[in-house]
Amino acid sequence: MVYRSVGNGFPIQQLRDEMDRLVTGVFANPAVAGATRFITGRGFPAFNVWEDAENVYAETEVPGVKPNDLDVTVVGNELTVKGTRAEDTAAGAVYHRRERGRGSFTRVVSLPSEINPGAVQASLSDGVLLLTLPKAEAAKPRKIKVNAETK
Repeated sequence: MVYRSVGNGFPIQQLRDEMDRLVTGVFANPAVAGATRFITGRGFPAFNVWEDAENVYAETEVPGVKPNDLDVTVVGNELTVKGTRAEDTAAGAVYHRRERGRGSFTRVVSLPSEINPGAVQASLSDGVLLLTLPKAEAAKPRKIKVNAETK
């Protein structure tokens, strides 16, 4: 058995340092972690999610993805967007840089409340997917009438 000496001599700190080193090494090379071609710090595609009293809205940028190549599902308070951006390889081209992601992607986003999945609306315009997700009746705010007690 091989022990590595760490300056502080605390076994728990040594274990933590080793785990940090291992985890950092795996995520520094996405191919090792089995990641898809769409790698960013937040995941692809990036989402904006906001709400009002009646709806939750989700907006994401999916440039180059056609509506038929998108699959949007809602279960409970989880939104899943799957899609495919086609290969755009030109015949005989020699690429000097390829930074735009291509291929399949999946992103699951937790929503702030339960959604009525039968009334969800989706529109794709200029590469921006906008989802209007009506809240379930149980998730909508209700005004409670307060009665005064008379003694």
